Amino acid sequence: MKVVDAIAEILTREGVEFLSTYPTTPIIDAAAAVGIRPVLCRQERVGVGIADGFTRTTNGRRTGVFAMQYGPGAENAFPGVATAYSDSVPVLILPLGHQRDRAQVFPLFSSARTYASVTKSVETLNQPDQVSEVMRRAFTLLRMGRPGPVMVEIPADVALEEVSEAALAYRAVKATCPSGNPRDVEAAARALVQAKRPMIVAGQGVLYAEASADLVELAELLDAPVMTTLEGKSAFPEDHPLSLGTGGGGVMSGPVFQLLPKADVLFGIGTSFTRHGMATNLPPGGNVIIHATNDERDLGKNYAVDHPILGDAKLVLRQFVDAVKDLTRAGKPRDGAARNEVENARDAWLAEWRPKLTSDEVPITPYRVIHDFMQTIDARDAIVTHDSGSPRNQLVPFYRATAPRSYMGWGKSHALGTGLGLIMGAKMAAPDKFCVNFMGDAAFGMTGLDFETAVRCGIPITTVVLNNSAMAIERHALVVSHDRYRTRDIGGNYADMGRAMGGYAERVEKPSDIVPALERARKMNQDGKAVLLEFVTSEEIAFSHRRAW
Repeated sequence: MKVVDAIAEILTREGVEFLSTYPTTPIIDAAAAVGIRPVLCRQERVGVGIADGFTRTTNGRRTGVFAMQYGPGAENAFPGVATAYSDSVPVLILPLGHQRDRAQVFPLFSSARTYASVTKSVETLNQPDQVSEVMRRAFTLLRMGRPGPVMVEIPADVALEEVSEAALAYRAVKATCPSGNPRDVEAAARALVQAKRPMIVAGQGVLYAEASADLVELAELLDAPVMTTLEGKSAFPEDHPLSLGTGGGGVMSGPVFQLLPKADVLFGIGTSFTRHGMATNLPPGGNVIIHATNDERDLGKNYAVDHPILGDAKLVLRQFVDAVKDLTRAGKPRDGAARNEVENARDAWLAEWRPKLTSDEVPITPYRVIHDFMQTIDARDAIVTHDSGSPRNQLVPFYRATAPRSYMGWGKSHALGTGLGLIMGAKMAAPDKFCVNFMGDAAFGMTGLDFETAVRCGIPITTVVLNNSAMAIERHALVVSHDRYRTRDIGGNYADMGRAMGGYAERVEKPSDIVPALERARKMNQDGKAVLLEFVTSEEIAFSHRRAW
C-alpha cells in the first residue's frame, strides 16, 4: 500500500470518523476508500475550525482531523491552528509538504518550520517505513498531557511511496493521566476548609476530564461559589445556586465582579491562570491560590501560587472531595450563606440589565436577541458559540450554559469568523443538538461563504448574524478616519446571501419577530436544513464589567 493508504488505515484504527479538508491532497481519496467521510470546506481555516469544534464537543474522545495541500493550503490554515493551540484543542493536522528534494528552497512554504509556534508537536514523515511510529507519536501527544494541535507533514513524494505491510504494525494509543501529590492535595484541601470565603475557578480542563459532576460535589461540600473561564464555560452548570457565571472575553458577569475580589482562597482547577486580555485576570490582593493543572508550565506563570498541584482535573477533584470529607467529617457544615450572596449579586446585576435584555427598541438591541433566545431554547438541548468582538462580549456573561459542552467559549487567539467552523464541527459530533453560532456582520465578511459548506454537506446549523452595519466595537480606535471617510461602515443583506447559498434565511427587524424566527430555525434544522437568521441590530457596545481590574 501507499503511505497515504497506511495513514488512512491508522486513522480508522484511532476511530477517526471524518476528514475536514480543502482543496486537494491524496489523503482525501485514501480516507474515502476506507470509509472516512471527506468534508470539503470553502477555506482552510474554517476546515480547521470544523475539526476543532468536533473535538471540543467530544472532549477530545473523538479526534477531528484536517488535511490540506502544500503551499497556499498550509498557509491559509494557520489562523485556525493558532486558535486551536491557544485554546488547547487536540486536533490532528495533516498538511501535504513539498517534495523532499526541494522542500528547503526559498520561497517554498514549510509547515514543519512555520507551525512549530502553534502546535504541541510538528514532525515531517521523511521515511515511508516510519509511518506507524510517527503517527503513534502524534496520537500519543493528542491523547495525553495538556491538549493541543499536533501536526504531521507528509512530503508529496513520500505520500505516494509504497510501504510494506510490516510497517503498519499499528495499535491504537491508550491514554493515561496522573493524579496530584497526596500531601499537596491534603494541605490545599485544609486551606479550603479553613477559608472564610473560598472560591473555585474552573477551566476547560474540567470539561476535557469530564469532571463536571465532581466539581459540583466539591463546590457543594465547601459551599464555594464557582466561576468559569471563557474556555471553561459550561464546566459548571450556570443554573446552579453556587454558579457565578463566566469571566472571560474581557467581560464578566455581575456575580463574578462582585465576589471574586472578596475571596480569601482561590482554587483554580483545569485552568492555566494566564494573564490575558481575553481572561478575567485575578484582582490584586492577598488571596491564597491553589492551582491544579496538567501542565507544569502554567504553575507560577503569572501569579505566585501557594499550593501548586500537577494532575488530571478529574483525578485531582476526586482527591479533593475525599480530603474535604475527611477534614469536615467531625466539623460543622457550612451555613449556605454563599448561595444567598450569589443569588443577591445575580438578581441585582440582572435588574440593572433587564431594560436592555427586554428592550423593544428598533433597531433591535443584541441583548434582546440573546434574552429571547434563552427564553425560547432549552440550553440543555443546544450547543452555542460566539464569534469575536461584540457578539462574544454580549453573549458570554448572560447566556446560561447548563450542561457540559453546551457552550464553546474561545478567544485567546480570536480571528473573526472562527465560530462558524466550530459550530459545524459541533453539529457533526452532536447531531441531535440545536447548534447555533452568533456572529457579527464583520465576522460574516471573513468566513460567511462557508455557510454554503453547511448547506452542501448537510450540516443543519443555525447561524445568527447580528447586523449593525458597522464595526461598532472599533469605535474608540477609528475616530478621525470614520468622521472623514466613514471607515467603520460596512453593509450587506446577509439573509439574501444565505438564500443564494441554498439555505433557509430570514431577515428580522422587529423585536416581536425574534422568537418566531428562532422557532422556525429550530424546526428547519430538525428537517435537515441549514439556517441563517439576520437580526438588524443597533450599534450596542455597552458590556458587562469590561476589564474591571
